Amino acid sequence: QVQLVESGGGLVQAGGSLRLSCAASGSIGRINTLGWYRQGLGKERELVAAVSSGGSTNYTDSVKGRFTISRDNAKNTLYLQMNSLKPEDTAVYICAVKYGNNVRSSQYDYWGQGTQVTVSS
Repeated sequence: QVQLVESGGGLVQAGGSLRLSCAASGSIGRINTLGWYRQGLGKERELVAAVSSGGSTNYTDSVKGRFTISRDNAKNTLYLQMNSLKPEDTAVYICAVKYGNNVRSSQYDYWGQGTQVTVSS
């Protein structure tokens, strides 16, 4: 089992920045790919960004150039730096991990509870 705990969400004005963190614990030795999903009110959950153990990354088009995903393996922590935030980025952001190494695949093995990000106009 793997436990994931997100933090760093909050309320920010449009154009502002936030940094999300996801601390992983448990049986994480075989975990390969880490990702951030988001789900807005009334919207489907979407993969925002992912990073593999080899450093490959994938971003959804709407966040390219604004968001940066990174991982600190020594701290077992995943980050999402979000800059130039827009009201349409408002959502619950959810950390997810998987054993596979395909950063474009949406199939993940473990999920966190999520952290709310609200961007005001």
